[in-house]
Amino acid sequence: MRVLGIETSCDETAVALVETNPWSTDILAQIISSQIGMHRPFGGVVPEVATREHLRNLPLLVPRVLRDVNLSLDAIDAVAATEGPGLASSLLIGHSYARALAIALSKPMIGVNHLEGHLFSPFIANRRAVEFPFVGLIVSGGHTLLAHVLGWDRYIKLGSTVDDAAGEAFDKVAKLLGLPYPGGPEIEKHAVKGNPEAFGLPRSFPERDNLNFSFSGLKTAVRFFYEKSAQMQQPDSEWTYDLCASFQKAVVDVLVRKAVQAVAQARVDRLAVSGGVLCNKMLRDELEFACYEAGIDLILAEPAFCTDNAGMIAGVAAEKLAAGIEPRCGEDIDPNLDLFAPEPHGEMARGLSAAIKLKNRQGQQVSKESGVPAHDEIEVW
Repeated sequence: MRVLGIETSCDETAVALVETNPWSTDILAQIISSQIGMHRPFGGVVPEVATREHLRNLPLLVPRVLRDVNLSLDAIDAVAATEGPGLASSLLIGHSYARALAIALSKPMIGVNHLEGHLFSPFIANRRAVEFPFVGLIVSGGHTLLAHVLGWDRYIKLGSTVDDAAGEAFDKVAKLLGLPYPGGPEIEKHAVKGNPEAFGLPRSFPERDNLNFSFSGLKTAVRFFYEKSAQMQQPDSEWTYDLCASFQKAVVDVLVRKAVQAVAQARVDRLAVSGGVLCNKMLRDELEFACYEAGIDLILAEPAFCTDNAGMIAGVAAEKLAAGIEPRCGEDIDPNLDLFAPEPHGEMARGLSAAIKLKNRQGQQVSKESGVPAHDEIEVW
């Protein structure tokens, strides 16, 4: 089964063609047209510019992808496009193009949740069969969240950011320090030359049972140190390198600690991580070390598949079709599309709560009888 995927949720125009087989989903071809150079002078994404570029690039990229694998449109079994969340004007371009193409080819059109694409991109990028259950960590410019993935369309939110996403915090701190957009790669370049222990920056929500994220206090602390130091505001200042290194270390510490805690609380042994911030080498290294220490099966998306890409959109659609999951109709975009089903209420909520408590009691009883500490008693950080 071959699925053509289109991703235009923000400022990248991406097209990919994937094919399913019994063991994995293979990306046959993919092209990503980045707009970073156009948005850099403005210090962030300009929706009007992004929309114009999607309109210009999309009709060019679809034929190119097909030419790369020497296939025609008739070889496609379905068309998938990002339905949300994202910038409304950007989503509309890709979604409308995909719907028109599906109608012209008399093929099914599938709307895919952008965050669902990120959740499964580590498996797709590594040509690995999707294995349930697992904990997914998404760290990008617009989203930072932890999800317990029980199966297709069965996702439980474990934690998310209460203010800025991790990538957004990188961009804002970089702007404060006078560094170019996007901020993540720039801060990482400066951090390599600095001392990560130079500044005592705060870590959010240190409680073990709280899996939410917050980076507003961290940004405020960086601003305080920067504005109080005249030396730090000089070009190529050693203090600036130290501040970048300390900021990066604070963000990485929180992400790694909470990811490992989430795996322990969910009582699984697999962690899949994706999102643009995962391109950061220090984050990848610290995740690998922490998961090795905790005995966790870690699956990381390759850097090329961390940022927004169409491979993950087409891949999710293809995997769901192969699994016999009823695809979304894809009739319209939803800039605020939620990944999680509404929380249960009434009798259903009480029944779910009782089941969770029973499972925890049984786990504690087994631990006492065997002399092995329960999951919530194990020090994971």
